[in-house]
Formats: sequence, C-alpha cells, structure tokens
Amino acid sequence: MLAHMPEYTLRNLEKQYTSETRVPCTDSLTGLYHHGFFQLGLEQEIERHRREAASFSLALVDIDHFSEYNRDKGIFQGDRLLQDMASILRDNLQGGGFAARLHNDLFAVLHPQAAVQDTVSLLEKISKEIQAFSANELSISAGLSSYPEQATSREELFHAANEQLRRAKSSIDTIAYAQKKYPEPHSQTQPRVLIVDDEERNVKLLEALLLPLGYKTFKATSGAEALKTVYRTDIDLILLDIMMPGINGYEVCRTLKSRDDTRMIPIIMITALDDIEAKIRGIETGADDFLTKPPSKVELLARTRSLLKTKRLNEKLTGIETVLSSLANVVEAKDVYTQGHVHRVAQLAQELGIKLNRSADEIESLKIGGILHDIGKIAVPKSILNKPGPLTGEESDLMKTHSRVGHKICLPLKKNLGLALKIIRHHHEKLDGSGYPDGLKGQEIPVVVRIMAVVDIYDAMITDRPYRKAISIKKALQQLRNEVERGTLDEKVVEELGHMVEPLVSEEMQQ
Repeated sequence: MLAHMPEYTLRNLEKQYTSETRVPCTDSLTGLYHHGFFQLGLEQEIERHRREAASFSLALVDIDHFSEYNRDKGIFQGDRLLQDMASILRDNLQGGGFAARLHNDLFAVLHPQAAVQDTVSLLEKISKEIQAFSANELSISAGLSSYPEQATSREELFHAANEQLRRAKSSIDTIAYAQKKYPEPHSQTQPRVLIVDDEERNVKLLEALLLPLGYKTFKATSGAEALKTVYRTDIDLILLDIMMPGINGYEVCRTLKSRDDTRMIPIIMITALDDIEAKIRGIETGADDFLTKPPSKVELLARTRSLLKTKRLNEKLTGIETVLSSLANVVEAKDVYTQGHVHRVAQLAQELGIKLNRSADEIESLKIGGILHDIGKIAVPKSILNKPGPLTGEESDLMKTHSRVGHKICLPLKKNLGLALKIIRHHHEKLDGSGYPDGLKGQEIPVVVRIMAVVDIYDAMITDRPYRKAISIKKALQQLRNEVERGTLDEKVVEELGHMVEPLVSEEMQQ
C-alpha cells in the first residue's frame, strides 16, 4: 500500500502512485490502467463501497481467438485491435467506473452499479461494438463477480470473475455470472437471521452477504429492539454488534442465553474491537462465535452455516427425544407387564443392527423405532393389556390395531422418523405374508423391520407377561429358529442374535 495516502479519489491515487513509483499508472499501448495500478484501485474501491454499503461489479473481458487474429493479421493489426478495444471500453465507461489491460488481450472493468444486470447490459453493448468493428470476425467473452454479494476481497473477486470467464469461454453464453436466486418470501425452511447493529451501513453490508444465500433477514438498531424481535419472532441465528448505546451486545447475549426459550439461538458477536479481553467477555456472556469488523465473507458464511446446522440438529434431537420419552412413558404406565420393554428392545435392536453392519441411519431408526414401536397401545384398553388369560378373537383384533394406530400417531413426525415409521407400522409382519397389518412378504419388509420383529418377539418371550411366565433364553432362541424354519423370520437376523446372547445362555445354565 502506498504510504500516507490522502483521502481516496482515483485522481489522488494516480498522483500518489506516479509520485512514489516514478512510473506511469497506465499501459503504454492502450492508455488504460495497467495491472498493478488496477489492483491498487480495486482495493480502494472495496474499502469505499464497504463504508458506503454500496455494490459494484468486476468483469474480466477476453477477446476470443485473439492469438489467431494476431497471427493471421499481423502484430500491427493485433495491437491496433487492442487500442480500439481500449477506446470502446473508455467510451462506455463515461458514466462511471474504470478499466485496465491486465495482460495481452485480457481486460478488467470495474462498474459501480448495484445490479449485475446493468453490467451485463454494458458488456453486451461492448460486444456488439467489437463485432461491428471487426465485421463480425471477433467476439468477446466475459465473466462477472459482484461486491459484496459474491466476494468481499480483491482476491475473491478476481477468482470468482475468472471462474465465470472460463465458464463463458466453454459455453454458448458469452457473458457469464453467478445468478442471484433469492428465495420466495418466508418459508419454514428458510433460515431467519437477525442483524443487530446501530450503524445502518453495517446492517446493509451483512444483509447483502446473506440474502443471496436464501437467508431471511431481520434488522434491529438497538439492544432493546433486538430483544423485542427475538421474543416475537422465531430467530435461527443472531449477528450481534457489541458497542451499542443503551443495552449493549454483551447484555443482549447474556439475557437471551439465560432464558430457556432463547438460549439455543446461536449468537455471533461482530465488533470493531480486536482484543482478547473483549472476546473473553463475549464468550462469558454465552456467545457462540466472535468475528471482527469487517468480517470476511468466507469466514462469516462458514460460521453461520455451521451454527445453523448445529441448531437444527439440536432442535431435532431435543424435540424428538422429548416427544418419544413422553409417549413411551404413557404406554409403559398402562401396561405394567412391559415395564422397560421398549427401552430394552431399542438397545438390543441397535446392537444387533451394528453386528449386521447396518448404516448409521438404520441404527438410529432402530433406536427410535424401538422406543415407539408399541405406542399404538395407547388406544388399547388397560383391561386387555393386562388380561391374565388368553385374549378373545375380538380382543386380539383390537390388540392388532396398535401398529396402525401407532403409525397414525407418529405420521406427523414423518420427516424426522424416516425408517422408524416403517418399524412402528410393520414390526408384526412375517416373511411368509402371515403378519399384520399389511401382510407384507419377503423383500417387501425392510431389514430394520425384520431386526425389530425378531428382537420384539425375543424380549417378549424372556419376560413375564400377564398370561404366562418368562421362558429361558435358550428356549426363546429355539422358538425363534423354529419360526425361521416356518419361513416367518429372517434366518440371518436370528442367528446373529443367537451369537450375541450366547454368553447369557451359559450363565442361565450355571444358575
């Protein structure tokens, strides 16, 4: 960076550059700025647009097949083409912005327009002029990036524009840019981010970074307004300034983290302060992360995505586990003979699933399905659940409805339950089609359901029930193997269960 630079204007920068380097800031052939000066000017433009919370576009423009033109027409004609290209760029940038020749036939254009489409229109006009000048012999390719929507540093801007330029040269689109796809107005899956800062330009900058990613933003210019917003709106993440009049960021964070209904909201503190003491104080109030102004786009987006993902996982686990525990407790309170059954089944099913090399998702479904598989018994009268003798045909039919009822109860949790929902409905199905409620056969029955079916029968046999006493583990395994021979249970699952509980058989025989 040049030393002692006066307040930035392009003219001041030119004078400072030539004074300190004693070389011109322009390219000798085209009169446009050269690569080095353009890089310096771009840095200053980024800083100016950051202060003013404004946008601009960077375009990299390449003359297609210039090498062939230079070879066929000769160097003089090639140089004349570059000069004409420079004139076209200058003429079209009279309304603002500036251009540079970076090297050979690659040019850069900085266009101070809020909308990328304005720059696209400018480049389309330049392209038509080049084609007219060359009698349709020549064309250009261009790649665009925008500040701050796509990048917030010089390196990021150049990289993004260069990626789009490569895309343009390899497709039928001669001008390429990353389309901004804003989401429809608020949906349940759209992350809601609250930006809290008493300076409007800082709010606008953060909003410009987040909106293209599909975030719905809310704004507050004071700590008091931030608290009101959180209390009346479901917020997924907070970007919180520290130094604000009235209630500062530390107090806002401490207040939210002390309440059960708001403590799970991730908070990223963003401040101009860059000292250890400030960060420690922020962490002590419960902040989840800490960034220094102005935040790097890459770092900001990485942190927000990570914290939003963590929040979703926490919500999913907390919500589902609460519901499952409550429902499981209701069932066990009704059926005194099955105390602990669902938790034993869930644990054993998970262990068996691991032994059978099932996926992590399947293991999780065995846990959840095990806890919930009998939830439909809520609809079965207590007198039937605890009847000491055999059930009548009517009572048996009513008992069999529990799998359908359980499925219906849990259906609203379909997205979260996944395969566990199939376990709830189908854990009484048989491979030969003799089970219920849907009479599924063979491969129609998922492996996790077959595992649950075996474990459920096994646990029922080795525990006391109102109509009979528990049988030994050895006898229970033999009955399971008999069912395999009849074609009702999965042989591989039964045999693996046998290997798992074999030590318990030995213990039984020694007692």
